Amino acid sequence: MPAVGNQSTRLIIIRGNSASGKTSAAWGIRERCGYGLAIVSQDVIRRDILRVKDEPINPAIGLIDLTARYALDHGYHVVVEGILSRKSYGEMLAGLVNDHAGISACFYYDLDFDETVRRHASKAQASEYGAEAMRAWYRPRDVIPELGESIFDADVKADDAINRMMAAVGLPTGPQ
Repeated sequence: MPAVGNQSTRLIIIRGNSASGKTSAAWGIRERCGYGLAIVSQDVIRRDILRVKDEPINPAIGLIDLTARYALDHGYHVVVEGILSRKSYGEMLAGLVNDHAGISACFYYDLDFDETVRRHASKAQASEYGAEAMRAWYRPRDVIPELGESIFDADVKADDAINRMMAAVGLPTGPQ
């Protein structure tokens, strides 16, 4: 497959269980970068655009891949974020990183189930689903070895995680 993006584009993949901090990190990066950064959210594509279940084979996998590639090919930096389980999304994500012509970095939030439930309780959509539903989605230590993911535990502060993600791909972490 031909290269995706160019040497100046940056790709960040943020994965982890529900309520681990992925979406907040993605939007924190966007806030610091401003224009020129696309957020490709699994939840938006799978739930809001396609409204499909997160099964091992579903059309959201391909649409996430196409959307990220399109943005990279048009000069955007891209953050792909979501639970993005190894079983369903691993091959696609490894292909995306492999094909990207610029710098890529991947991160995985490794939180225990109780911590994800605690964090979920503070979210605006906490009333939409609870611990029982989250347990069905929870995958402990669901890392994708091919991605060389940096692991964040429950102790990492949001600002530190954002700084580490941006620094890993060479995006400026200070005031613009």
